Amino acid sequence: MRFKGLDLNLLVVLDALMAKRNLTAAARSINLSQPAMSAAVARLRAYFQDELFTMAGREFIPTPRADGLAPAVREALLHIQLSIISGEPFSPAHSDRRFRIILSDYVTLVFFEKIVERATREAPAVSFEFRPPTDDNEDLLRRGDVDLLILPEMFMSNAHPRTKLFDDVHVCVGCRSNKQLLQPLTFERYMSMGHAAVSFGNSLRLGMEERYLREHGLKRRIDVLVQGYSMLPPMVSGTERIGTMPLRLAQHFAKTRLPLRIVELPLPQHLPFTEAVQWPALHNSDPASLWMREMLLEEASRMVSPLATAEPLINPNQHEYSLAYL
Repeated sequence: MRFKGLDLNLLVVLDALMAKRNLTAAARSINLSQPAMSAAVARLRAYFQDELFTMAGREFIPTPRADGLAPAVREALLHIQLSIISGEPFSPAHSDRRFRIILSDYVTLVFFEKIVERATREAPAVSFEFRPPTDDNEDLLRRGDVDLLILPEMFMSNAHPRTKLFDDVHVCVGCRSNKQLLQPLTFERYMSMGHAAVSFGNSLRLGMEERYLREHGLKRRIDVLVQGYSMLPPMVSGTERIGTMPLRLAQHFAKTRLPLRIVELPLPQHLPFTEAVQWPALHNSDPASLWMREMLLEEASRMVSPLATAEPLINPNQHEYSLAYL
């Protein structure tokens, strides 16, 4: 089919090449043979009067013209998919939809377990694909390659709709045998101790506490750098190190009876943050996305403040939260 001289099938080819950056992989993703894919690339180049892609080894590198076309082509294809191809009513009980979601280990453990359990009851054929936060979250949303992104709201762009889920604060954690945590943790002692810290994504995006310290020209000693909050408790266990993590997750690990002590973080207001969910703008009216977002909001509304369940110990000067194992 041609529209004003353009074979619309070529838009699918262009989109696949932009996603895969490899002729063979792109051809496989849209069920074309390699010779047919090569012919389609030649037709694209002829129509747009541009090379569109140059070769760097086996990788296709898009030209500025291809980069300029890609967002509009992706948006058009997503619109067709959501408005025409997927136009049937969404029935959770009968759907086999697979939700692709970017989220951290923190959100998985303190929140999304409840979502999976509920979905198993209400939509037994629905499945999930969890992906870790990356440096190109916004691009994945724009392309519709993921359905949802769950991150602290401060790290989200304004290019796509979002809504708040729940709040949390940061605390300091260490081994129960760490005698330096038996006294109120001052800022000076916090800075002098060895730390296990977290970074995210390929560019090693910093945790909130490290961002705060660097913004104020401060430097602490980081002994161990890990790629997820769930790796912090083992890295402080049996050592004099401390780590900084969300209170909800610290409480989660405390219930596993790890030898963990939780104390107040001696930084302003304990670095509060808001977890939010974001989705591609074109999914705004997608029935499946709406169903999942409503479930997220309902479950988030049932969450109580972590501070409400963290009662102080008998010694009011100890600045520690009372947990089941203490």
